[in-house]
Amino acid sequence: MVQNKMTVGIVYGGKSGEHEVSLQTAFAVTSAFDYDKYELVPFYISKQGTWAKGNMLTAPPASVDALKLKGNPEDTRDALNTLFSRLYGGESEIDVMFPLLHGTYGEDGTIQGLFEMADMPYVGAGVLPSAAGMDKVTMKKLFAQAGIEQCEYAYFNHIQWKRSSDELIVNMEGQLGYPMFVKPANLGSSVGISKARNREELIEAVDYALRYDIKVIVEEFVDAREVEVSVLGNEEAIASVPGEIVSSSDYYDYAAKYTDGQSEMLIPAPLDEEKADQVREAALSAFRAIEGNGITRADFFVRRSDGKILINEVNTMPGFTPFSMYPLLWRETGISYKALLDRMIELALERYELKQALQYENNK
Repeated sequence: MVQNKMTVGIVYGGKSGEHEVSLQTAFAVTSAFDYDKYELVPFYISKQGTWAKGNMLTAPPASVDALKLKGNPEDTRDALNTLFSRLYGGESEIDVMFPLLHGTYGEDGTIQGLFEMADMPYVGAGVLPSAAGMDKVTMKKLFAQAGIEQCEYAYFNHIQWKRSSDELIVNMEGQLGYPMFVKPANLGSSVGISKARNREELIEAVDYALRYDIKVIVEEFVDAREVEVSVLGNEEAIASVPGEIVSSSDYYDYAAKYTDGQSEMLIPAPLDEEKADQVREAALSAFRAIEGNGITRADFFVRRSDGKILINEVNTMPGFTPFSMYPLLWRETGISYKALLDRMIELALERYELKQALQYENNK
């Protein structure tokens, strides 16, 4: 390791439906790092789950394809040996891990648990907020417990759908009405989401969502503006200015987020000062509801009929692509991309040191 430089392990790819999104995020992040301060070690996880550790990066990669490292079971062992070297009594070549894994096995608490077991500092949310933020049903239950207003929803798993789909459909039609949005409970980036306008589309939408998860959440349609706030911090978090999404599609789907580049981001959102402050405070409330730390983006509906603020969801590993709201909101708030990366690493080390000071034996 070059003296005075911090070595950061970048983990990306993943066994997830959001593999390609993760690659785009990894390319954006590795292109933005200050290489006078950091060395980066890439860890690529294939769609099949194999790991490959690349050579140290001392300059931005040439392309996304350059990040697609070839790996096999032996490479996986070598990569994990590097990660777990602290447990072998050795000195780790990695100072902090920076996961850029979207979706399952990345933002759901699993990779965070691996880092915890490896005694490795890591950027972003911990195990609990990651798991709670990934499962939309659990998330909504925590919001309800915290008294944060949200839209009506229903949920069920694949067994319940197989056994009682007719009853579930009738109940959803009565509770939610058409149109309604159907989503995999544990996924992000709008993967697997459909808007159902009638019973036939509802059945198709549920079958589609069940391709990505064994649990489905169905939400009522809200005629609203979509407003997002970035949150940064541990125990004393701060909220960015709000931003508004004006989707290029009927709703903010995968293409509108990542591929067509036509969706409009209004930063700051055209809200009056009082409403903007209310949204920012609601974002901090949502962050606290999931016991958040590190980073989170909180997404809201501002209902057109009466201006009521409704929490939609939180994302504990928001994207950092050129189209991503999270870093753009901080830029408008006064924190540059490079400064944001610095702060995220500081928060990771701060949380690690705090946990290192805890006792794990009963020594009264």
